Amino acid sequence: MVRNPLTPEERERGERLGRLLREARGGRSMTEVAASAGISAETLRKIETGRAPTPAFFTVAALAGALGLSMDDLAGRCVLAGV
Repeated sequence: MVRNPLTPEERERGERLGRLLREARGGRSMTEVAASAGISAETLRKIETGRAPTPAFFTVAALAGALGLSMDDLAGRCVLAGV
């Protein structure tokens, strides 16, 4: 299956998600948060750095739960202004 290239807006949204997750993680280690969410530290690293700008819904939900974030708030903060 061929995947369409991401738009600049999709890339920016992924980078914004990564920043939000990194900020919410605070002083907790990447390994600790990833284990709590049931994902690999490498997956979390890719999401936080924007290298995985479109993570699966359940991955984001697991990270939100591990970090004590509301999915509604997280989604609202990731949407581009004016869209």
